[in-house]
Amino acid sequence: MLEGGIIQPSSSPWSSPIVLVTKKNGSTRFCVDYRRLNDITIKDSYPLPRIDDSLDALSGAKWFSTLDMKSGYWQVEMDPHDKSKTAFITTSGLYEVNVLPFGLCNAPATFQRLMERVLKGLHWQTCLLYLDDIIVFSKTFDEELVRLTQVFNRIKEAGLKLNLRNAVCSSQKYHTWDTWCLVRAFPPIQLKSKQ
Repeated sequence: MLEGGIIQPSSSPWSSPIVLVTKKNGSTRFCVDYRRLNDITIKDSYPLPRIDDSLDALSGAKWFSTLDMKSGYWQVEMDPHDKSKTAFITTSGLYEVNVLPFGLCNAPATFQRLMERVLKGLHWQTCLLYLDDIIVFSKTFDEELVRLTQVFNRIKEAGLKLNLRNAVCSSQKYHTWDTWCLVRAFPPIQLKSKQ
């Protein structure tokens, strides 16, 4: 992370502890415990999309493509005035984050707002957004290609990057596809297919 410019050495008066979390595959994920910082942070109330609105938008679509932003939060630079607040302590010293880290209470709202600005005019008509997941939907294959191109161009113009290894395009009908699309984009929620 240091070599990649994600973090930098810090002399901040702030400090949060790190937590190492074991992932399902046995590898370790590095996390910072920002609970104390979050307790004193003014909360951003920017809304995340509602499931029922998303299902309504997908109604009638037959083509669905799911896209995932590459290290989504890490594509957002931290405000220079706030970097010091992200400081965390390790056995190697104190570091702060140069990009939007996971764990900050306002990170989801910040990222959702950014993506809605980038895809303004396309959101709800051409694609759905949920944080770093995008679902492009259409009624025909040709329309899907046009819409994918529009989304790709907007993301490129904004200087953002997609993780194309996770991209999926399918011609499944909505009534059998809605659960997969929305569970992928909204992982904590279990949905039933409309049949």
